[in-house]
Amino acid sequence: MSVRISLSKSDRSFSAAPGQSVLDAALDAGLNLPHSCKSGNCGSCRARLLEGEVSYPGGRPLGLSDAETAEGLILLCQAHARGDLQVEIFEVNTPDQAVVKRLPCRIEHLRRVSHDVLEVFLRLPAAERFDFHPGQYIDIMLSGGRRRSFSIASPPHDSRLLELHVRRAAGGEFTERLFAADMRGALLTIEGPLGHFLYRPSAPHAGEEAPPMLLVGGGTGLAPLKSILRHVLENGLRRDMTLYWGVRGEGDLYAHAALADMAARATSFRYLPVLSEPSAAWEGRRGLVHEAVIGDCGRLERFDVYASGPPAMIEAVRRDFRPCGVDESRLYFDSFDYAPDSPARQRRTAATRS
Repeated sequence: MSVRISLSKSDRSFSAAPGQSVLDAALDAGLNLPHSCKSGNCGSCRARLLEGEVSYPGGRPLGLSDAETAEGLILLCQAHARGDLQVEIFEVNTPDQAVVKRLPCRIEHLRRVSHDVLEVFLRLPAAERFDFHPGQYIDIMLSGGRRRSFSIASPPHDSRLLELHVRRAAGGEFTERLFAADMRGALLTIEGPLGHFLYRPSAPHAGEEAPPMLLVGGGTGLAPLKSILRHVLENGLRRDMTLYWGVRGEGDLYAHAALADMAARATSFRYLPVLSEPSAAWEGRRGLVHEAVIGDCGRLERFDVYASGPPAMIEAVRRDFRPCGVDESRLYFDSFDYAPDSPARQRRTAATRS
């Protein structure tokens, strides 16, 4: 038996089926509520429970502290309603909200860029307009109601083809097919754009420049950051940006040449790869990517920070950037977590991250 979930300060409500999270139910109802990772790590879907009770079948999520729970806060992506609910959503102030659509598309081409990463380019119908913000993602619909989520690596102004970065996942139905067979020309159905990890223009005070941006990526968490980078650089926006990209070894730097070329051509952009397991021949930065940021920058209060990568990296950024003075209202996360294909909606990528 379904339950009813009402959003305070609005006339919006929706139903949740048994076994369905509050966020999944909202997305099924066409409401793109604030969220990012869908795995309970990033805290982007935090809301206040005003009436009713929720449970967490997988245990209390990592992105919710004891103090927040005591204050009546819940994470929508993991919370299951025990009855009718009323919740208060903390609306994200973003540009005009893009309309979520379900569209057919065709795999235009694929490019293998490392031993376990493919660049996949999707062509949408010419007659359909697909608007999104840099940093958002799409779901690829699979059989039986299953879906896989991938961040868009291309910017909105170059949306003739949507670029995805897909890492091979052992046993993953969709990614194994991509790597094992020539799927050029294959038809897919996508839904999007989704997510609230996106570029936010900064309005500087008179006579001041917009704050510099720190982009921190882990593995194929590079994808949404690449969309943001291209959006800023190719539209001539005045922002200083530094990208720290953390991977394991040299063979995982699948976009190294392109990023180095971007940095060589743009005086406002610096690119620093960081390897956690490099070979003896590697002459660049070593260690954990978030530690490289702290070592270089020290105090972080002047930066807008965009972090995209595995849960462990996101948790380290949240924990270790705080003592460095980061402004948490300008700290944006996209936590990538792989889970096997299943009917449950989770934030999934085909990536296992560094």
